[in-house]
Amino acid sequence: MPEKIIKVLLVDDHQVVRRGLRTFLEVQDDIEVVGEAADGAEGVARAEELRPDVVLMDIKMPGTDGIEALRRLSELDNPAKVLIVTSFTEQRTVVPALRAGASGYVYKDVDPDALAGAIRSVHAGHVLLQPEVAGALLAQDDAGGNGSGRGSTLTEREREVLGLIADGRSNREIARALVLSEKTVKTHVSNILMKLDLSDRTQAALWAVRNGAAG
Repeated sequence: MPEKIIKVLLVDDHQVVRRGLRTFLEVQDDIEVVGEAADGAEGVARAEELRPDVVLMDIKMPGTDGIEALRRLSELDNPAKVLIVTSFTEQRTVVPALRAGASGYVYKDVDPDALAGAIRSVHAGHVLLQPEVAGALLAQDDAGGNGSGRGSTLTEREREVLGLIADGRSNREIARALVLSEKTVKTHVSNILMKLDLSDRTQAALWAVRNGAAG
């Protein structure tokens, strides 16, 4: 038996979707579905009651939608990680969800093994971003002229590195992409963390998602 069972709450207004997700997850030894909710308000209440580790949540729901539910969940003591489950056509709504506190997203037709892996990943503190979404986030911030705050102290190269961190790249992959040595990349990462007053690269990825890397 695994040492740590990841407790998961399912929040979706479609019962067939919740049933499908539960079926996917019931075969995993280290994941337990502890409850379900049909809308955002119920999801927040159930999260407060059940204290799940990870919440799988739809964005578009009647009443309290996923974005508002995310904001409320973030205000709870020891809030759960939230993994958005969305359809491909709803990708434009993923950016606001990430800014509201989601740790990542998967599509509703996700492979069962990939879904389980995504749950384990966000539970471990990682940020799940597809490259096109990470790029859209940074481009949106550039277009908005977000030059205030701590991000304005970053150099152009540091912004490039931060964007790749948000893309989930390792130091070795960043070095390869930017044609730099790993030692140089490590220096850039250290400078980014110092300037943004962050403790690790996961926080840096979240900062890039929620605040933008544009200087």
